[in-house]
Amino acid sequence: MDAGDFDAGLGDKTMILKGSQRAGAANLSDHLMNERDNDHITLLELRGFISDNLGGALSEAYAISKATRCKQFMFSLSLNPPKDHVASEQDFLDAADRAEKALGLDAQPRAIIIHEKEGRRHAHVVWSRIDGENLKAINLPHFKRKLNALSRDLYLDHGWELPKGLQAGGGKSPLNFTLAEWQQAKRKGLDPREIKQVFQDAWKRSDNLKAFGNALAERGYFIAKGDRRGFVALDVQGKVYSIPKWTGIRAKEANDKFGSPQNLPSVSHVQGDLRGLVTDKLKDFIADIKSKHTRDTEPLNHEKIEMVALHRAERLRLNNGQLERQIKETKTRSDRLNKGVRGLFDWVSGKAKSTKKRNESEAYQCFSRDRDQRDDLVKDQMTDRQSLQKRFDAIRKTQIQDRRLLARDVSQFLRASERRSKTDAIRPRERKRGRGPDLTP
Repeated sequence: MDAGDFDAGLGDKTMILKGSQRAGAANLSDHLMNERDNDHITLLELRGFISDNLGGALSEAYAISKATRCKQFMFSLSLNPPKDHVASEQDFLDAADRAEKALGLDAQPRAIIIHEKEGRRHAHVVWSRIDGENLKAINLPHFKRKLNALSRDLYLDHGWELPKGLQAGGGKSPLNFTLAEWQQAKRKGLDPREIKQVFQDAWKRSDNLKAFGNALAERGYFIAKGDRRGFVALDVQGKVYSIPKWTGIRAKEANDKFGSPQNLPSVSHVQGDLRGLVTDKLKDFIADIKSKHTRDTEPLNHEKIEMVALHRAERLRLNNGQLERQIKETKTRSDRLNKGVRGLFDWVSGKAKSTKKRNESEAYQCFSRDRDQRDDLVKDQMTDRQSLQKRFDAIRKTQIQDRRLLARDVSQFLRASERRSKTDAIRPRERKRGRGPDLTP
């Protein structure tokens, strides 16, 4: 079923199953129970642990692992449903059951945590890899391939349209990003697809190095000679991008088209020029637009905080009401079982057995009823949250356009500054010669 938290490169609508072996019980527990980054967190299941909280449960797994040589004693799995599907608790439980069977983690201690944010619902499952009886780690060969196959099965089982990434032969998108590319783009605050498109468009439109450099400069990127990576480009903040990586070509193709990068200025030289060109006024412009974007989203953030608080209160009332009802219903079922001589008679006559069966049936019906009530409340709340998220998305789209316009303005300023610098360098020589500059192309 992250990313919201995690992306396996199969598209927004893919039931992504992204897993990894890992250590760090305390860090993982803190991350999964972090309410600051999530609207809601539900600890759906703790199975096979003594502790009744996630931190204690993962600490138990770590303590048992100390009897082995295993360092990565946990297996962590994210379950991301399609963007337009609100998964139920049972959906997550079923996916977790199938995943652990496929991976060979049957009956291992596990925890399931549900996260909700930005109008989407996803889950994380954490298993202990340590076989408690034999005190050894369970091996997980080819788990990525197994999870990819399970993703495809889940799509087919739910009747969802199978995306190209999961079709036979797979139609892999040309715009896939490495983690390093994604993190670099996130630090700058731009979508990596936007950055990659800049480089690819410049490559397609350029026949030589000069044209390529001009095409990049129009969008605020400036080419240089990398220390060990050949052709690179720097943005106006001085950050370095490998041209072959972001253009999607091999280094040899760049060399064949542009020749050697040896005549280009070094990274440090370009960074020095950029520091001189990007004036305090431009920095003020950048700060102003960031401040404006913060002010624009502030009302929505307040609305989100109020909505999250309201939704949490509703869930708390439901949970408390269900707990109170569970206590009464449990007592009612318990009172049906007679004690003493009458209880002995019921046992001999078989009435006690019949009563127990009735109690078990009613207990399961009550459990299913409570689970369905929780799912119904979540779906209603998710409708409200998704409506709010659409407004967030609309304002973010406008803000992206603002950043593009600012990048254009910055680029124009830098190019004008570069022309002025060249003109200033020519004029003294021309004055000595007693004539004006030669402006012939």
